[in-house]
Amino acid sequence: MKKIIKIILLLSSTFLISMGEVVATEKIKIGLLVPLTGKNSEIGQSIIKSTQLAINRIDNLSIEIIPKDTQSNPESTLIAAKELAELDIKIIIGPVFNENLIYLDKLNDITFLSLTNKNDNFSKNIINAGINATSQLNTIKKFLKLKEIKRTIFLTPDVNYRNEIKKGISASKIKIIKNYTYNTDPTKLTQQIEKITRYDIRKQNLEDEIARLERSNQDNKKQLIERLKKRDTLGGVKFDSIIIADFNESLKSVTTSLLYTDISPKEKYFITLNQWFDESLLVEVSSQPLYFPSINKKNYENFSADYFEKFNKYPNQLSFLSFDLVGLIYYLIIQNNSVIDEKIFAKKTLFKGKVGIFEIKNNKINHILNFYKIENNEFKKIF
Repeated sequence: MKKIIKIILLLSSTFLISMGEVVATEKIKIGLLVPLTGKNSEIGQSIIKSTQLAINRIDNLSIEIIPKDTQSNPESTLIAAKELAELDIKIIIGPVFNENLIYLDKLNDITFLSLTNKNDNFSKNIINAGINATSQLNTIKKFLKLKEIKRTIFLTPDVNYRNEIKKGISASKIKIIKNYTYNTDPTKLTQQIEKITRYDIRKQNLEDEIARLERSNQDNKKQLIERLKKRDTLGGVKFDSIIIADFNESLKSVTTSLLYTDISPKEKYFITLNQWFDESLLVEVSSQPLYFPSINKKNYENFSADYFEKFNKYPNQLSFLSFDLVGLIYYLIIQNNSVIDEKIFAKKTLFKGKVGIFEIKNNKINHILNFYKIENNEFKKIF
């Protein structure tokens, strides 16, 4: 454990304090595959700006970022990647979207750090650097252990990322009672949540108990009946926490349905995935406390402030990740004696960036994240 802490501290100081003191002997060229034209061009421009900030922070003239336009298209992405290959570039940040990876196995001498958070790798030369489901569930697993929560159910919407959730559950080995898949259609959602929470049975239990008391000769039955009539259900459920793999209004619909079925976050832990500090959740008081894994909030706010000061606009979330990837690549190259090859992502390494701690091993990246609670109109850091 002490060894790991020393490594983290070393990496932190290397990137955030003294990277400018390390001088590479040769020009370090890093490719960047982002959409610069079309409907996603704003994302691409923001990523370019964030990599500029990273280079300024590193303060080493030997590093150079060379961007190319993917046009958010797989064929265009391959053409742009080949152009970077002709410049003898061996490491490329990007592309942004998972569907643009499909032809990049043709360039197996280049390592691509894709910004997607999906676990599907189209080829061994593609490393998905986004904050994936496994990283998030590893963090949730740590919280469950901390709170000694033994009985957890999982709620996964029937959407395109449900397979990623399934893979994350398997890879993280998080212990759950059952993973329920639900239809996000609001007209169907509440009925599904009722079934999951045994709402009809618990409601019937209440009615039966009231009827029993009414027939009984108990001296205090009037007070007991009045007390029961203030409740919606009677009887427990077979879980202590609920992990809801959803976002935005759909997440709010799920928590509302849980409240309707008499499942309260004051009695059961409501946990969700990385919400990127969505401030609209602060006003959802009835659904609090709400817990989630995430990147480091303070670092995210500082980065956003620096970005705004420089460019007079706020960055997107992928920009934050891109900033760290430049530092990660630079550090690994220096550690590999300035040799740029596929081996630099094979050795187990911990790197502390602004997002959090990057865990690199066997050409895979996972993130060691922080954990937060939404309560009393604020985001509170748990660990």
